[in-house]
Amino acid sequence: MMISHLLASRSGEIISVTRGTPVSEAVALLADRRIGAVPVLDEGAVIGIMSERDVIYRLRSDGAAILDWAVEKVMTSPVVTVAPDSTVLGGLSLMTRRRIRHLPVVEGGLMVGLISIGDLVKARMDRIEAEAEAMRNYIQSA
Repeated sequence: MMISHLLASRSGEIISVTRGTPVSEAVALLADRRIGAVPVLDEGAVIGIMSERDVIYRLRSDGAAILDWAVEKVMTSPVVTVAPDSTVLGGLSLMTRRRIRHLPVVEGGLMVGLISIGDLVKARMDRIEAEAEAMRNYIQSA
């Protein structure tokens, strides 16, 4: 299964911030939307990603003052991305190797979606369950 199939079932809304967004606003967005990371865009191109981990690490090293900083001082950059024609297994492998939980999906230099490790695990589990059901049906009909 391709990552593009996962994106096709979504509304198309991309939640993002810009490099100048205050960290406090980005943190509020993470909390309000119950998400773990937000991509940082510049004219549709992904220039970074700010995750809960980024905030925690910077709070530990620099204190609460980071809440007034611009997101670009806290975000992870460069960003690991994936293309829409990548496979779910390829995305899972990339996330495991790089120890990340969110992947911006980029096509033609522009972000077209964001997938989480939860999205990919769910897609893989759905596929495994469908294959097991097909096998059970085949065995029962023999």
